[in-house]
Parts: sequence; C-alpha cells; structure tokens
Amino acid sequence: MTTALATSPLKAIDRCDSCGAQAYIRVVLSEGELLFCGHHGRRHEPKLRPIALEWHDETSRLHEKPEPVDD
Repeated sequence: MTTALATSPLKAIDRCDSCGAQAYIRVVLSEGELLFCGHHGRRHEPKLRPIALEWHDETSRLHEKPEPVDD
C-alpha cells in the first residue's frame, strides 16, 4: 500500500466497516486499513490511534454546504 493511496479522498462508495454508512475516516494500520463513519471512528479512536500509521479524517465534510445547482 502506498501513502498516496492511503491519503486519497474518501468517496461515497467507501463504507464504514462497522455499520455500512459512508466512511469519513480511514485508519491505516500495519496489517491494512479500516474505514469508519464519524461516529464509529470516534468510538474506536482511543484504541486505534496509538497503533495507527495514519489517521485520515474527513469528518469536516459533514458540515460543508452543498454548492447551489443552476437549472
């Protein structure tokens, strides 16, 4: 796995490994990676953060306002 792949933006197709909701957090571990929604990412953060090689958090996107669409 490369760092470029690990830090690429999460997409709508990326799903939380705990509940299946859209993933906004990617945790890279030496054995692979885990994807979490904001809720489950925060729940598991205390245990995973110390062993994570990378913690990619896009939960700030949850508060973005969508661009207006011109018809």
